[in-house]
Amino acid sequence: MPRTSERGGPRTRARILAVANRLFVERGYEAVTVAEIAREAGVSSVTVFNHFARKEDLFLDRAADAVDLLRAAVRDRAPDADILTSLQDLCFRLCDDCAPLSGISANSVPFFWTVAGSPALIARARAIGSELQSVLAEELAQDPAFDGDGFLLAAFFIAGYSAVLVETVRRRIEGEPDRAVAKNHRVRLDQLFTALRDGVVAR
Repeated sequence: MPRTSERGGPRTRARILAVANRLFVERGYEAVTVAEIAREAGVSSVTVFNHFARKEDLFLDRAADAVDLLRAAVRDRAPDADILTSLQDLCFRLCDDCAPLSGISANSVPFFWTVAGSPALIARARAIGSELQSVLAEELAQDPAFDGDGFLLAAFFIAGYSAVLVETVRRRIEGEPDRAVAKNHRVRLDQLFTALRDGVVAR
């Protein structure tokens, strides 16, 4: 079979992701090798790395989605909307949709258990947070409608949202009812944006 056919594009990527996620959840991240994932997905290890730069990205694969969301929150907001309003709308939309990036869905529990049990995944998650902070700061620096301190706003927002997410995941893992988890998540988001408005001068 030609090598180009096994690379396969989106379908191959999706198959690799599905296999990797199942194996990681079943056995733990450190116990699974890229070679095992490739074999079960019917591709080579080289093909896996053609789609994913790091083993960690086989599990933490939504960083690109988060980057796109942050850029859109800055670039696509209404002319009369300040950046905090746009970011707040984004966060509540993720909450309302029970999106994976909110941590609200019960389906996310195996994912977060797996991350919590892996030093490599925890380190990568922190690195992704730093990357997202840089992306947001760069977007704000290039936005002529923003006249605040983009570096501080990006740092406070990413750290604050991460803290809200961790608390939501903790409550979800401890088995709190769906409605209680979602309500607490929204309350904490309100508190986060109140703190940002009171503590960061931003438009």
